[in-house]
Amino acid sequence: MKKILSLLAAFGVMFYISSCSDDDDPAVDNGVTISGIPATATVENLGTLGPVSATVEGADGLVSLVITKDDAALETVDLTGSTTASYEFSYTAVAEDEDTNIVFTFTATDVDGDTDVVTHVLSVGEAEEPVETPIVIVRGEIEENTTWPADKIYQLDTRVTVPDGITLTIEAGTVVKGNEGQGAAATALLVARGGTLNANGTAALPIIFTSTLDPIDPADIAAGNYASTTSETQSGLWGGVIILGKAPITGKNLTTDEENQTELQIEGIPTSDPNGLYGGDDENDNSGTISYISIRHGGTNIGSGNEINGLTLGGVGAGTTISNVEVVANADDGIEFFGGSVSVDGAVIWNSFDDSMDTDMDYNGSVTNFIIVTPNTGSAFELDGPEGSVTRGEDHIFSEGVIYGGADIDAIVDWDGNTNASLNNLYFFGIEAGRIDSFGGVGTNANSNTSNWETDLADNSGGFFTGAESVLTFGVAVGSKSHGPTAADFAWTWAGNSGALEALGL
Repeated sequence: MKKILSLLAAFGVMFYISSCSDDDDPAVDNGVTISGIPATATVENLGTLGPVSATVEGADGLVSLVITKDDAALETVDLTGSTTASYEFSYTAVAEDEDTNIVFTFTATDVDGDTDVVTHVLSVGEAEEPVETPIVIVRGEIEENTTWPADKIYQLDTRVTVPDGITLTIEAGTVVKGNEGQGAAATALLVARGGTLNANGTAALPIIFTSTLDPIDPADIAAGNYASTTSETQSGLWGGVIILGKAPITGKNLTTDEENQTELQIEGIPTSDPNGLYGGDDENDNSGTISYISIRHGGTNIGSGNEINGLTLGGVGAGTTISNVEVVANADDGIEFFGGSVSVDGAVIWNSFDDSMDTDMDYNGSVTNFIIVTPNTGSAFELDGPEGSVTRGEDHIFSEGVIYGGADIDAIVDWDGNTNASLNNLYFFGIEAGRIDSFGGVGTNANSNTSNWETDLADNSGGFFTGAESVLTFGVAVGSKSHGPTAADFAWTWAGNSGALEALGL
């Protein structure tokens, strides 16, 4: 496809009116001159000529300057009242100009009807063919330490696994796309126990995980265009990112009903794949470093009611570093923690179709500086405690967050009966539906440490926050909130780059 650039004909005219001298005799015809326009020029790749500066002079008084392109009128500049005018001309070639010579004529006229005509011939080169980013098809287990640079798109054709002992490094600005597929054919990036993922984007060059139906390209990211052109509610087009570690969990075997399990198979991965096991005894297990990543359109179904989360963290240890994560339009949860002790600093969950943040199996970490926008049919938070008698600690904390509820939210917060979670320094707004479900549970953190909530609601007449009134300040407008990040903190995300967060007042 030929590159088509827009026509730009920018004319800046500055007039300098000169008074007549004593030598100016009305009976003398002084004529008109145009100077400064070169006879020829060349531009390559449908480029731009100029700006070219010219001077138009006519002692008897100028009337106009007329510019034509290949004998067709292009611009007329009114020079009435001037004897000298400075003029700048520029032109950007369009597709029809490709590989041709364009003839521009400049005709100046004075009050006596005198004229001066200058011709300029512009030679235009051929348009550059767009460079398509190479696509690398990836399948199965990665067999050696591997780096994915940003000059290619990496297309997951199956479930791609980083196994024990292998490190996958993804460079800033890289795009990873998953093929469509469900059941055993579902695509996902799985980091098994002992495997390492180092996916470190930057605020200028985030890493994008998305569907093959999303046309976003590394060139878009390099140009600062982080928003996809697909719908921000289109979900289930591929799997997601799954990271598994050796940190402790307190789980339950749903088949045998055995509690206090320390090792289980992660949901979303068939039991036939041993790389799906998570849990262990290393609190500080290190699965790598992740920063500035955006996961879009995930959550494909691998079985009845069994979808993949945007980001799944199973038994991930505190030695793992995770910061600045976005999940958009996932068919299941945005981020789900299955035990483990990893913390997350900076997250945006937009249009999750189950819970935005979900914790299970004695998660013992913290999530700070986050924004949740419009959960669809799920809850902003579903916070479960240990599945059994073992509780490792009370560091199950969410703080400095902003939650925009919308009309389709299920519960604002959904605690189970033995949760040990606490939610501090949060701002809730846009609440049109939802409720507090089992506020406080019986967990000590929820009862003693949950504090400092604000909402834009004037009061609790809607019953949305029944049970949580003691921690709430009502009537706080979004512009006056005390807690949580702003749109500017997430300019690198789809939600931020598209203006969606700013449109909410953030």
